[in-house]
Amino acid sequence: MQYLNLTFTRHLSWVILATMLISACGFQLRGTAPLAFTKLHIQGAGLSIKKDLKRAIETNGVKVAEQAEDAEMLVDLLNEASEKRILSLSGRGLVREFEVYYTVNFRTRYASNPLWGTAQTIQIRRDFSYNDDSLLGKLEEEARLNTDMRKEAISAILRHLSAKTPYVQEATQ
Repeated sequence: MQYLNLTFTRHLSWVILATMLISACGFQLRGTAPLAFTKLHIQGAGLSIKKDLKRAIETNGVKVAEQAEDAEMLVDLLNEASEKRILSLSGRGLVREFEVYYTVNFRTRYASNPLWGTAQTIQIRRDFSYNDDSLLGKLEEEARLNTDMRKEAISAILRHLSAKTPYVQEATQ
């Protein structure tokens, strides 16, 4: 019984020590992005990123409006593309590495501003080794990389939106 208490105390002290070290280094979970608007409308083509972007926006406390007239900020998803290129070959001419790209283009504007901002391009690249002997595993790895690249693109769009300041229309005299 005393051995169990000693083991439990030892494990508890390690957990407390690890917690103190993590908190002392400034680690904290990523919070929500501070956005300068409360309603956003996503328009454009039905891209694969649209549903996940909508979910991420709602997670940040912003309501996604169905109609552009109900929103303060508009996001226009222009297009997206995925590409796969051969990065290197073996001496026998077999593919050893691939490079996958994900690109998304979008533009934003405040509802009170009639002009769209310039189109923004986010391009993310990953490379991975390839082996014909483990084809199914490599296909799964490629699919996971594509999913991760889309998530990273969503984070980049959110960073872009958090950098937006409220549009103030200047009075004309």
